[in-house]
Amino acid sequence: MDAFTDRPFSGNPAAVCLLDAPADAAWMQDVAAEMRHSETAFVRRADDGTFELRWFTPLNEVALCGHATLATAHTLYHDGVVAAGDEIRFRTLRSGILTVRPGAEGALEMDFPAGPPVAAPAPAEFAALGTPFGWTGRNALNDWVVELPDAAAVRAVAPGIADLAGADARLVIVTAPADPGADHDFVSRTFAPRSLPGDAEDPVTGSAHCALAPYWAERLGRDALTGYQASARGGRVGVRLAGDRVVLTGRAVTVLSGDLLV
Repeated sequence: MDAFTDRPFSGNPAAVCLLDAPADAAWMQDVAAEMRHSETAFVRRADDGTFELRWFTPLNEVALCGHATLATAHTLYHDGVVAAGDEIRFRTLRSGILTVRPGAEGALEMDFPAGPPVAAPAPAEFAALGTPFGWTGRNALNDWVVELPDAAAVRAVAPGIADLAGADARLVIVTAPADPGADHDFVSRTFAPRSLPGDAEDPVTGSAHCALAPYWAERLGRDALTGYQASARGGRVGVRLAGDRVVLTGRAVTVLSGDLLV
């Protein structure tokens, strides 16, 4: 599935594995490594009608993932596992209950925990970003928000991943206000040097917007905003702050379906 987009080959690709029985974590990690997407989601219907959900990168299991949750919900609706108008309740190991419901014009709305960042001095390893930056802070998930001067700086950033991986961070999120007249409110890019191989960039990161939503809501004075993640693939994430929760809105498209043979 391509998530946070309405057209194939953009947004963030995720693999979704529908399980009919409990699976071993080592097997799920092997499958995720084989899929080579930033995240692979594994979902199974529980006896109480909820769905057990776990997410793995090619390297490890993660505590929270937005785009693979969106892709999973899209799959459950698309395949008729869940009726079109019904709410989906996901039970996760580290992030509690996450709910997804149909939104307007084919979008899906995901109820996630907010992760407001608190100001903190930047680790020395952030010099690897290779660009001047201003405010820095992190949240309870150890996601760092780094504000750059403008949207052009966000698009141009090319971090030294080997050095950046030395920082104690789950995600390193660079962000800036949108250009005047843009159809979104802020831009971002997200790097996960301890979880993703290669350039470690995640194309469109729902969980990063759990930090970006409260950050920009405070600065822009509005609780409902639109973020654009300016990776090569690009993607849009609607955010609405609701107390200690964030409603993330996006679309997904099915690109490929098949059966695992092992």
